[in-house]
This record gives sequence, structure tokens and C-alpha cells, in this order.
Amino acid sequence: MKEENKKFDITVKSNTRDLFAFTKLVPNRKKRFEKASNEPITKDPMNKLAVRLHPLRQYLVISDIKNETNSTKTFKLTPDPNSNTKELAYFRAGQYLSLKVQVNGVAITRPYSISSTPSDALKGFYEITIRKEEHGFLTEYIWDNWKNGTKVESSGPEGYFFYEPLRDLEQIVGIAGGSGITPFRSIIKEIAEGKLDAKITLLYGSSEEADIIFYDEFKEIEKNNPSKIKTVYILSCDVVSLEGCEKGFITKEIIEKYCDANSSTFFICGPQIMYNFVEEELNKFKLPVKRIRREAFGEVKDILTNPDFPKEVAEKIFKIKVHIGNLLKEIPAIATESVLIALERANLNPPSKCRSGECGFCRSLLIDGKVYINPVSDWRKGGDKKFNYFHPCASYPISDLEIKIPRDI
Repeated sequence: MKEENKKFDITVKSNTRDLFAFTKLVPNRKKRFEKASNEPITKDPMNKLAVRLHPLRQYLVISDIKNETNSTKTFKLTPDPNSNTKELAYFRAGQYLSLKVQVNGVAITRPYSISSTPSDALKGFYEITIRKEEHGFLTEYIWDNWKNGTKVESSGPEGYFFYEPLRDLEQIVGIAGGSGITPFRSIIKEIAEGKLDAKITLLYGSSEEADIIFYDEFKEIEKNNPSKIKTVYILSCDVVSLEGCEKGFITKEIIEKYCDANSSTFFICGPQIMYNFVEEELNKFKLPVKRIRREAFGEVKDILTNPDFPKEVAEKIFKIKVHIGNLLKEIPAIATESVLIALERANLNPPSKCRSGECGFCRSLLIDGKVYINPVSDWRKGGDKKFNYFHPCASYPISDLEIKIPRDI
């Protein structure tokens, strides 16, 4: 029997021959054992490679700052020459870094997508593009304090918002809103470099023309790669003058105008309000779940908008007994802020990366009390639900609590 997969150019000659080959595995392994040296292995190249690819910490320094818009800057990060970070970890276009920043003596973490390409990491730099949020706890600090030479501590590259040819279709439809454009810059540039074998149509929603990030850069890339890259800007403002723009929102009709939904994989990144709107539009296509990829969007800005959040506790402040190592401490916690924020305000330095319930890095034990867990961000395994483990970044106190949290690594 002979079957051919034209896409991957694989020929399966015979099921019987494939099964027979398994019978040779053990004898062949024994022969290799017999031929192997008796000398002990003194080097472990695989573990060394794993540390290079997945460092617990990277110590970086800002080497350049570029103004993208009035409210957005791109920061170039290189290894801190006075640290043990001598090279940057490689990554997949679309991943993020979790930054650990001291703000007025309080250690907090925030995830930011890498907007540069994996090949740039091999050249010795990352770029992250940050939009200043009104009354933003960290971004206001960044605007006032970050300059060339500022030291920045980060995790290794994290996240699952990347193109995988074994899973995703060749045609990508990117849907971005606001600063959610940043991972798409990495993906688009890698396609333009010829390092990623895919095509992308990017639908980018903004409220004003002045808020569009990377407009000139994307238009130039599209001009040089017309068969692989297409960018469409959707503006909700009254007056639209830029070339290649649509007016309104990213609706089913806009998607159909520029894309074939049935032959595409969708990648979505933006604020929560955009996710809520776009998901309703995509539901109209009745696409398989595997064809829609979502980037973790961080903590919910206003948990009160969730219809099932218990409104009767909205104004309450609860007490949390926190076990961390041999320490027991009691801290206050606002019902409408995540448990993670309460831990950070108390300067307990809790472990955190994605802040969306996805990575599980902050996984903790709920000993007593009740929490509201945002259903959109509930990525817990079945066993964790059964034995009262929860993710502080996606959970909100709705009674007094007693919890046990891990130490930050």
C-alpha cells in the first residue's frame, strides 16, 4: 500500500513494514549499548542547551529608545555586561518576556511581547514595544524612569502565541488591537526574512490614526512582500484619511472582505474588550477551536464587567493569611483586584509571568475561603480544581482567605 502526503512530501511504503521495524528497536539498542564506551559521561550538552534556551532570569540593559507614537515607545534590550547574561535566549516569533520591575520598593511583573525577530536575538538584542496606559501603575513609572543604561530583569521567552506549521494552516489572519500589534511585528518580520513559511493578512483595529503603531514600517514590508503580507487598518474614529484603512470595527463582513476564513488560522491579540467583540464575530464562521489562537491578554482591567462576578462584595476588603516558606503573614485584599496584586502590594514578591492564568507559574494552594476565578482565564488542570489549587493572577477574593504560595525562583 502506498500513500502520499503532497504537502509534506512523505511516502508511507507499507504499514506492515513500519510495524516490523519496531521489532528491531530493542535488538538494535542492545547492540549500541554493547559498542558504547565504559567511560562515564562528564558533559551534559542537552542540559546546557536547555539552560541557554530557557533561562530562569535574563539581566538586560536598555541600549536604545524609539518613539513610535505619542503614547508608545520601543525599547531595545541587550545583555547587561556586568551580569552573567552573556547571550540572549532564542525564541519563537510571538512569544513574550515577563519583566520584573521594582516600583517604589515593590517588585511587580508584567508580560510584554517581543516585537523584534528571533534572528535579532542571535544578533544580541530584543525589542519590546510598550504603550503608556492612563493611570497605568507600571507604564507611568517606565515613562518617568527608563532611559539608556537602565537595567531590566526579565524571564526567558514565554508563551504559546506562535505559528506552528504542524498545527496551523499556511494562511494566517492576524487580528490586533492597540498594543496587541507587537507580537505580529515579530511574526511579520520573520515572514519577510524568509524564516517563517507562511502568509499573513493583518487586520489592525485602532481608535485614532495617531494611535496606529508601525504603520510606515508595515507598509514598507508589505510593499516588498506583496504575495505574503497584507495589512488592513480598521479605525473607529469619525475621519479616516490614511491609505489602506477601513472605518468601523473588525466585523464578520470585514473579515470576509479580506480573508477566506475557512482556509485560515486566526491569531488574536489585543485588549479584553476587543477579544469579546471579535470572538462573537468569529463564532459566526463556526470554525474549529484549533483554528483560533489567542494571546494571553494579562489581567482583566474591570472584573465587575463579568456578569457572574458577585457584585455584593465589590466594595469589600478581605484578609488573606499567606503561607510562604516558614513565613505567615496577614494582608488586605480588595475584592475587585486579583490575589496576585494583593500579594505584590504587600511586597511578598510572588512568582508570576503571564498574569492571565495561562502559564501556571503562580499556582498556589487555597487552604480556606472562596475566590472568584475569571472563566476566560481559568487554565487549571482537572486535578488542580479537585485539590483546591488556583492561579492568583486570575482569581479574586470574595471572602477572607488562607493560602499557601511558592517562593519566587
